[in-house]
Amino acid sequence: MDLKAERGGGTAVTGKLRVFLGAAPGVGKTYAMLREGRRLRGEGLDVVVGLVETYGRHGTEKQLRDLPVLPRRPVSYRGVKLTELDLDTLLARRPALALVDELAHTNVPGGRNTKRWQDVRELLDAGIDVATTLNIQHLESLNDVVEQITGVAQRETIPDEVVRAADRIELVDLSPDALRARMAQGEVYPPDRIDVALDHYFRAGNLGALRELALLWLADRVEEELADYRARHGIRAPWETKERIMVALNGAPQGEHLIRRGARTATRVHGDLIGVHVRLDDGTVEREPPGLVPQRELLRELRGTYVEVSGDDVARTLVDFARSESATQLLLGPTSRSRLRELVSGSVINRVIRLAGPIDVRVLPPPEPGLLTVPPAPRRRRPALVPVRRRRLAWLLGSAGAVALAWALSPLRDSLGLSGVLLCLLLVVAGTARLGGLLPAAGSTAAGALAADYFFTTPWYSLTVEQGADVAALLVFLAVAGVISHLIDGLTRRSQQADRARAEAAVLTRLAGETVESGARVSSDLVAELRQVFGLDAAAVLVRTGALWQPAASAGAEVPLLPDEASFSVDLGDEAVLVLRGTPLTEEDTRLLGPYVTQLKLARERERLFAQASAAEVLAHADALHTALLEAVGHDLRAPLAAVRRAAERMPDPNGRRIGSEVERMERLIANLLDLSRLRAGVMPVVLRPTAVAEVVRAAAEGLPGVRVDLGSELPRVLADPGLLERAFADLLALGAAGAGPVAVDAGPVAGRVDVRVTVHGGETVGREGAGPEVARGFVEAMNGELAVEEAPGGGTAYVISLVRAVA
Repeated sequence: MDLKAERGGGTAVTGKLRVFLGAAPGVGKTYAMLREGRRLRGEGLDVVVGLVETYGRHGTEKQLRDLPVLPRRPVSYRGVKLTELDLDTLLARRPALALVDELAHTNVPGGRNTKRWQDVRELLDAGIDVATTLNIQHLESLNDVVEQITGVAQRETIPDEVVRAADRIELVDLSPDALRARMAQGEVYPPDRIDVALDHYFRAGNLGALRELALLWLADRVEEELADYRARHGIRAPWETKERIMVALNGAPQGEHLIRRGARTATRVHGDLIGVHVRLDDGTVEREPPGLVPQRELLRELRGTYVEVSGDDVARTLVDFARSESATQLLLGPTSRSRLRELVSGSVINRVIRLAGPIDVRVLPPPEPGLLTVPPAPRRRRPALVPVRRRRLAWLLGSAGAVALAWALSPLRDSLGLSGVLLCLLLVVAGTARLGGLLPAAGSTAAGALAADYFFTTPWYSLTVEQGADVAALLVFLAVAGVISHLIDGLTRRSQQADRARAEAAVLTRLAGETVESGARVSSDLVAELRQVFGLDAAAVLVRTGALWQPAASAGAEVPLLPDEASFSVDLGDEAVLVLRGTPLTEEDTRLLGPYVTQLKLARERERLFAQASAAEVLAHADALHTALLEAVGHDLRAPLAAVRRAAERMPDPNGRRIGSEVERMERLIANLLDLSRLRAGVMPVVLRPTAVAEVVRAAAEGLPGVRVDLGSELPRVLADPGLLERAFADLLALGAAGAGPVAVDAGPVAGRVDVRVTVHGGETVGREGAGPEVARGFVEAMNGELAVEEAPGGGTAYVISLVRAVA
């Protein structure tokens, strides 16, 4: 990675600094610096090696072969002769490029400069270009972070501004695995330091963290230089070097929808998410909208940033802030202003679009009713549900419209007649039924019949009807109007049922698709969507912790904190309850709620399994580390044990035999521990087959004094691995051979199993803990058996091995 900084304004230095930056020792910084020096020297540039530390690395020493090296200046400190950079000779030599290793090095006390970077600064001031090396852990700003990661305090540090002022920084990068491989091959440290380094500072996790620190620090420097360059050149338009998604928040309910959409976009493009709220700076005290509180919490959960800015113009303030943050996208929600207020004050959205310039402005509509909100279910055998506003409007317009239409047509009564006006009034009735439903249509019908009687039947302008034909016409009108209203109401109900069915199908399809395709979903997303689908005030999943209920996921304001406070609750199992607050749910709502409950249960189950998998992964890692440590210890102990055995063979009896037997016991214990670790790691097979216990016990007791075996001839066979079973018995029988006391072995069938008792007699209980019994327990459990430790009658310890009886 190569980076150049442009110099602008001020007093320019003539020498240029080039830093080869690395995440850790051994990545190849000095090698890269020398290789670049050789390349430039081949192009005719005067290059001199001022000081380079090769640490005996052959590859680095080879790069020095055709480069002129300046002799070092000898220095004596406390009786020790050391060498340092000969700064005066290098200044007098005045090469075009000086190669000076280890920029953070501390000079020997007594010299002109305390730090090597100060020597480098003198070279730069003299007009000499310098190439140098540095590890990321030596930067002053990262010193404490590196100590937390590695546990090693760095005493040699360098101010960040020294490195930031470099004209060129090159990151010499190497993956942790590649660096550890170099370390293991002896290309970085001498053999006696390799194991300690790999187990401590050069652990893979440490190297990965240091590598990330180096990349992030360099990225920050690039961003600073880019911002400085844009400021110097007056560039205000955002450069899309990194996606920054900015969401405008005003506390409206759709803010959560905006934040989630912005978070999904930022995740896809690996960008930043910023939520912005503009406070009007007009001298008035503005109360914070209550909806901002949950929106701030949601931003934190989604790893976004919340910012408040002040301004007297919302649109201009938003755009100016977006430009200052180099935002690439600005997300706006639908306006909450009325048409009248937009006509008087203007539209914020339109002004943002006009002012945004190259910034992408996305105006997101409110959640689509067909997808995120399920309409209420129509009532059976009752008039279709119509919004209150439409119903009121239909009452007013239907009745008044019927009367107005009859009055307007009254001058045409001679040519139009009663039947003609009644046909016209049927149009008013049908329109009223479509607008407001059955009841307003009935009102419109009654008003129309009375108006027709008043204006079109004799005597005129009265509610009296003289002719029977007119009465019949009015009755037919009432009947036809009623039928039409009923049919239109039925069509409205069918339309509502179809809309709800489509919404339910969309919700169920999405839930099923996400179950199959996307795997585990976050419980908080499910709860938020559930609240939005059913139009609830709040929804949450409460989990019982002792005597208290704690919200594990919630959405909306005034979330119920107890199941009794909710309008509706559903048991999710495992001490968890889904609680809802808001409009009571209908039978159809509860049917649709079922898939959400199932998804929440699955989500909680997946979270539990994920936690168990994480714990199992930690245990597996610890088990692997334990096995590796045992193998390392076993490898390190075998050599001294062999030496002790050879020494014991030259010693006179009985001491030699005693030491030899102890060495043999230690070797057997090490082998058993290693095999037990392999068993637990699943890399050592266990082959179970019908086995005769007597034969295995006699083989394990062979050569051991003081062991009495009484198993009988009719003992059933057991299902076991003969090799593992023999080693388990050998470990237990060895307790008696080690001096604990005489050992007796007996056995008998017990309820489908065979119990083998190994009794180690003694004056007190012995051997309850120790490596031998624990290894035997591990071997027995690997064969689906059990090992119990009991106190033997008369003193001592009884080890009872219970094994599965083999089927004949």
